[in-house]
Amino acid sequence: MSRFLIPERESLVPYVPGEQPKERKYVKLNTNESPFPPSPTAIAEGEKELALLQLYPDPECARLREAVAKRYGVKEDQVIMTNGSDEVLQFAFAAFCNQSTPAVFPDITYGFYKVFADLYNLPKTVLPLKEDFTVDLPALTNAKGTLFIANPNAPTGIPLTKKEIEGVLKANPNRVVVVDEAYVDFGAESVVDLIDTYDNLLVTQTFSKSRSMAGARLGMGFANAGLIADLNRIRYSVNPYNVNRVTMAAGMGSIKDEGYFQNNCKEIISLREETSQALQKMGFTLTPSKANFLFAKHERVGGEEIYLKLKEKGVLVRHFTGERIKEYNRITVGSAEEMQALLTALKEIV
Repeated sequence: MSRFLIPERESLVPYVPGEQPKERKYVKLNTNESPFPPSPTAIAEGEKELALLQLYPDPECARLREAVAKRYGVKEDQVIMTNGSDEVLQFAFAAFCNQSTPAVFPDITYGFYKVFADLYNLPKTVLPLKEDFTVDLPALTNAKGTLFIANPNAPTGIPLTKKEIEGVLKANPNRVVVVDEAYVDFGAESVVDLIDTYDNLLVTQTFSKSRSMAGARLGMGFANAGLIADLNRIRYSVNPYNVNRVTMAAGMGSIKDEGYFQNNCKEIISLREETSQALQKMGFTLTPSKANFLFAKHERVGGEEIYLKLKEKGVLVRHFTGERIKEYNRITVGSAEEMQALLTALKEIV
């Protein structure tokens, strides 16, 4: 770091993205990207905007918000479009947390929650997951502050039910509950349809995973109009042109191509279940994931050893070093060919 960095930032530990190696070609199962390309309609719609890049995009994302609102059965003023769902989360930390309102989240969850809390110098309450990696609902419900719940959770892939989340909302009517649904399209229950019932609910989703648009950076938030107005207050204070016009158009194309989206989700779910069964036969223990990844450890071979040996064989998975999860690896569900390459390599290793 330079001598100019302010002292308040010296201890900040940034989020660490998954490896993006360039020295060789890998079977890349470490960053939860889709194995499928974007919808042809999304590509075609995005290409139309390339000739207009001299013009700023619509800061209100009006046409895209209209399409998203129609698709999800909400009102346009209940939607915010952002540069990836991480930006919705960042706005939420800025809008709904302060020194008297800490951020509350589990100890094993999406790493950006801690980063955002530290970036804004916010107090945080970190609640341990239970022994089986499920969320401790009573502890979460009773903790004071703004709740951040990844559902399904990452990196475990374990979901909460809509009924369980609604119980948290009912018990906490006077504080914001943020439900991060980045992986919800792979088998978990969404709570978007509860935003009219609970004015303290904010739901975030992304086009990165199920809609094959990780490289476009497009996310969205759903909440009552008041919460969305709060988020837009932050957005217009930071970056009103946060979604570029090519991404905006591609997003509209993706929403139009619902059949393509649904078929890809079904294929990934099917491959996840097939791979899970194959891994269990090889001596792996897995969490009951409802995401586009598996979280697995082997009965005899250590997590880091598996990660390093897979990398030697040209297969990348995500390894975490936290004490409770260091024996696990997170494995993105790729194409059928990629999953076969993974299984072949693992058979040689274990």
